Amino acid sequence: MRVLNVLQAAQQSLDSKGHVVSINGKSIHLSEEKAPVIHSTAIVDDGAKIGESTRVWHFAHVCGGAEIGKECSLGQNVFIGNKVQIGSRVKIQNNVSVYDEITLEDEVFCGPSMVFTNVYNPRSALNRKAEYKKTWVKKGATLGANCTIVCGITIGQNAFIGAGAVVNKDVPDYALMVGVPAKQIGWMSAHGEQLNLPLTGNSETTCPHTGDRYKLTENTIERHPPTP
Repeated sequence: MRVLNVLQAAQQSLDSKGHVVSINGKSIHLSEEKAPVIHSTAIVDDGAKIGESTRVWHFAHVCGGAEIGKECSLGQNVFIGNKVQIGSRVKIQNNVSVYDEITLEDEVFCGPSMVFTNVYNPRSALNRKAEYKKTWVKKGATLGANCTIVCGITIGQNAFIGAGAVVNKDVPDYALMVGVPAKQIGWMSAHGEQLNLPLTGNSETTCPHTGDRYKLTENTIERHPPTP
């Protein structure tokens, strides 16, 4: 019945050129083209913005202030807070909570049961909502299963966080991080394979899958797509 209500609301949104529509008495912003798919057990609060073709699966909860792009997948038991921005084509696997002040850019992958935090020093008896730290995950980054991202840091573009790692500092673009606390052991291509490059210095390599050229200058990577 919930899915039917969403489809009916999507048609209503199309008829009104993408204006706010109501599902079970709640106002939800739907895109003008393909409606999101929301499982009957999921909860989407009043005012949440969900892009076209995004899928919200079993027992997920999307709070009213959240903004989610198109073609995303939110797995079972995912929680999305009010002050959260999620880009397009983001995959959030089962049992992940994305708290207030977290931004996930396009094509971020959050592995099963990985953890975000939002306060450095939580105490049950103290309200520290005013102390939430901003966490930014840039385009294409992978956060492996069961890893922990300590709040207040930035994960670079196409960075790769290994399963179970605990990250407590900023991560450079394309960096491969593993361990507790996480340490950089290499560089990853946008295709998702380790690059044959030293951690620091001046070197170049080419991805055999895409032809992209990666140039290392000291401790910074630049990616150069092949010339047409």
